[in-house]
Amino acid sequence: MLTKIEIFAINKVKELRTAKKISQAELSDRIGVSLGFIGKIESFKYNSKYNLNHINNISKALGISPKDLLPKKPL
Repeated sequence: MLTKIEIFAINKVKELRTAKKISQAELSDRIGVSLGFIGKIESFKYNSKYNLNHINNISKALGISPKDLLPKKPL
């Protein structure tokens, strides 16, 4: 089961990814994961989630700070 902070980060990545018009496939290529990895995470059908290395790589790929993917206050 995903935690509130994991769900927040997943939703934030999707929000920023779509705002920058980056497909799941393009993001997966940029961060070095399999094509279906991002889709699995964003579907919430699986217990898949991002780890800190993913958050760091996603931040680089989107040109943002890792803190932009986390809530301002604890959940």
